[in-house]
Amino acid sequence: MIRMRENIVTNLLNPRFLRHFLDRCIQTKSGHGYGDVGRKNKPENIGDGGEEMKIRLYKSRGQHLLTNPRVLDSIVRVSDIKSDDTVLEIGPGTGNLTLKLLEAANNVFAIEIDNRMVDSLRKRVAGAGVQERLNIINGDALKTEFPQFNLVVANIPYNISSPLLAKLVYGAATNPFRSATLLLQKEFARRLLAKPGNSEYNRLAINMNLMADVEFVMDVSKRDFVPCPKVDSSVVKLYPKTEIPDVNLEEWWAFTRTCFNNKNKTLGAAFKQKRKLMELMKLCRVEDSNDVDECESDKGGSQPGLEVGDRISSFRGRVAGVLESGGYLDKRPAKLSHDDLLHLLSLFNDDGIYFHNQPKGIDGCSVVTELDLDDGLL
Repeated sequence: MIRMRENIVTNLLNPRFLRHFLDRCIQTKSGHGYGDVGRKNKPENIGDGGEEMKIRLYKSRGQHLLTNPRVLDSIVRVSDIKSDDTVLEIGPGTGNLTLKLLEAANNVFAIEIDNRMVDSLRKRVAGAGVQERLNIINGDALKTEFPQFNLVVANIPYNISSPLLAKLVYGAATNPFRSATLLLQKEFARRLLAKPGNSEYNRLAINMNLMADVEFVMDVSKRDFVPCPKVDSSVVKLYPKTEIPDVNLEEWWAFTRTCFNNKNKTLGAAFKQKRKLMELMKLCRVEDSNDVDECESDKGGSQPGLEVGDRISSFRGRVAGVLESGGYLDKRPAKLSHDDLLHLLSLFNDDGIYFHNQPKGIDGCSVVTELDLDDGLL
């Protein structure tokens, strides 16, 4: 039986862990930083200049409001909202989706960073007489502690897609929810939905699939937004898994990063590289009798060059043996399933080979002194 690992819950409850987690995710390729205003995008105005205030929308901040009522109705319908549900909406803007959510749900929490949007949203819900069931949180969704909720329904700002999904999915261990119906940039959604063998298959799909199942719902034209973005969007639905593999998260992230640095190269070829072997040797200690258990502690090295070379060669053979034992020597990461990668990681770990620093006492590896999320998780 697959069971939840205690260290996952412990990590996700650790404020320091989450801070590093989100800080590094923000720097992923899918976005350019939340609230980035250093772009030359021309702002566009909405509003009629009457009772509703005029608002300048900035594409650089991911401010694209969905205006097509048919699409809004479809999103609410596929979200399967029950009358007693509490819905979390992120980036409500002026409330086009919010008002429809309030028609179906018991109450809604809406997190909005833009003060102007908050003012406009308050006016609209007051005009509709439903303000008592709406709780507006004026703040950054990446830094705000989420309230308790049953569902997520949101038009996610393009430039925070990766870190926000990470916060939702990896936070489900401590703040469980039924599903998340999300409107995302189409290209990002395709990466999220990618399967082994697809050209888009990547770490995003692998790391999200560890914690949640992802389902495609529908495409949405860019013409349904104001201002009109450059690309179309897609609606996807995420279902957090109730049972997750027994794996150390930091070890898993480091392993998938290693594999997908060259996802189309065979694993046998990728793990022949001297630099990669040196990195792995530094994370492990091997008994002298095995000739490869002692890690390099000094890159300049006090060991004679021949001895170091022999140890690397021996370690290379050990890694190749692990790959061959599972039939992965000629396999490419781009074509390996989620279960294949979990199996391969377990083979490495069982042989004492690790991809991230392990706490002292686990196969002789050194103590973790700092959380290492050095290139984001997605």
